[in-house]
Amino acid sequence: MTSQKEGNGNRPSDPKTNGHADAEAATQTAGGDDDNSLDAILVRIGQFGRYQIINYVLLCVPMLFNAFFSISYVFTASTVVHRCTVPQCDSPSSAYEEDWLGFTIPKKNSAWDDCHRYATNLSGAISGYTDPSGQYCLKEYFTVTPETCGRDFKFRDEEKTISTEFGIYCEDEWKLSMVGTINNVGQFVGIPLGGYFADRYGRRTMLAVAGSLSALMGVIRSLSSNYSMFLVFEFLDMAVGSTLFPTAFLLAIELVGPKRRVAAATIITIFYALGEAFLGFLASQVQHWRWLLRVLYAPAVLQILFLWILPESVRWLLSQGAEEKASNVLRRAARINKRPLPEEQVNDLLTSNRQKLSQANESQYPIMRAVVFFSLRIANCCLCWFTHTLIALGLSLNSVNLGGNKYTNFMLNGFIQIPGLLLPLVIMDRVGRRHSLCASMLLCAICMGASAAVPADNYAGSLTLFLIGKLAITCSFQILYFFTSEIFPTNVRNTLLSLCSMVGRIGSMLAPQTPLLAKYYIYAPQILFATFALISGFLTLAFPETADKVLPTTMEEARDLNQAKRRGEKAS
Repeated sequence: MTSQKEGNGNRPSDPKTNGHADAEAATQTAGGDDDNSLDAILVRIGQFGRYQIINYVLLCVPMLFNAFFSISYVFTASTVVHRCTVPQCDSPSSAYEEDWLGFTIPKKNSAWDDCHRYATNLSGAISGYTDPSGQYCLKEYFTVTPETCGRDFKFRDEEKTISTEFGIYCEDEWKLSMVGTINNVGQFVGIPLGGYFADRYGRRTMLAVAGSLSALMGVIRSLSSNYSMFLVFEFLDMAVGSTLFPTAFLLAIELVGPKRRVAAATIITIFYALGEAFLGFLASQVQHWRWLLRVLYAPAVLQILFLWILPESVRWLLSQGAEEKASNVLRRAARINKRPLPEEQVNDLLTSNRQKLSQANESQYPIMRAVVFFSLRIANCCLCWFTHTLIALGLSLNSVNLGGNKYTNFMLNGFIQIPGLLLPLVIMDRVGRRHSLCASMLLCAICMGASAAVPADNYAGSLTLFLIGKLAITCSFQILYFFTSEIFPTNVRNTLLSLCSMVGRIGSMLAPQTPLLAKYYIYAPQILFATFALISGFLTLAFPETADKVLPTTMEEARDLNQAKRRGEKAS
């Protein structure tokens, strides 16, 4: 059984970066003193029986909703394709594409400029619409000098976002990117708060209350009357809802036996990726931001029912001394799985738990000594997390700007993460953590760098390089989850991992701003991603290799990981 402090996986990190380390650590320490009694019971009553499957499926639901909540702003706060109205040529019925655009609207990045048109050389101003075939819609009446056009636009699509409703265009488009940054600031605040309340009031309680409150915030946001109101409720939504991923994740892996935890961690993470893909599909069908928010958020109110249909975490109940409730959960699991559970084994667990609780305050956490001892390793780890959150989220946000159908691009962005999540299970132990991490990051850097050499109108080439790069960074991020949980000693592992992931959150706060760089240079986001992936990728070689080695307990063991023997090897 883990203590309340050690069992907290709700760390201030990316929504997809919480709890994976706990899965790996729990798996590797299953035979140790901390988890032996409870894990032995889980093995006896079935490591992934009918009871676990039912509850595991239920816990996949908040993973889907968390994907909706954490990145819906890609569609609700996106720019819309538009061009300036040309009074001399446009009529109320004219379309976005017209034959005369070649001499009335300048080109920018292989598309019509959003915010400029060519000035006329007419002596008198002509205002209002005229017949497109009229006498003034001729090339000789236009110069090659661009001018701004205020707020008078023609739109290509029927899509409605806060950009069209609140008049956010051109020089004000930074406000749209700010929505994503505020979303991630909300997560930065909400994840540690969620972790505290989950430890205080229970994981199930937090999951149900946070999920339903987040749904309420989203529905209220769909009623926003101005940009400021929308921004406030975007923050509040994530401040209460960002804990869904880590809380559901921990509940899921705590349900299953030690031999099933890594697989359980991987599968439930796949549902986040599926949630992103499904978001792209829903956004393509509901292209009005208010109704899209209602479709995404209103069903999530039903998460309050988890209070009655989900069991509370046995580990949390034991950490609170709620022995009878913990025993009842285990007995019910054994009954549903149709497996025997001897009462003496339950009594042994409770006795062991009482001893651990009485000793819980005696542990010392020499965090300041560890920070000095591992200063270079911590700095490298922080840079690696920053790089991954910047690139992983940045690629998702930039997927809608690739050209072609942005909804299809975003769905592919979600689906390509699935093989990226599964690939580490194949290569981590065969190639090693360090080399797998480095190779994946360098592959991402190569794809991002190569995409800068692909013409903007080569949609197939750009999309192919993007998807390979996204797969690579997803793969390396999954490796990083496990790897960074193995390079620090036991008594400071969660704290130092939380520190690294907190610094990584800065990357996700900056990622929503990266699409703005493309307005200055179309390939600027790709070059930025390639630079960070290249530098951080090579620096990962400075980490010690941890594949097939016992987790370090002391700081000296963590320092000497490169010299440590593999499991099963005898000292010479």
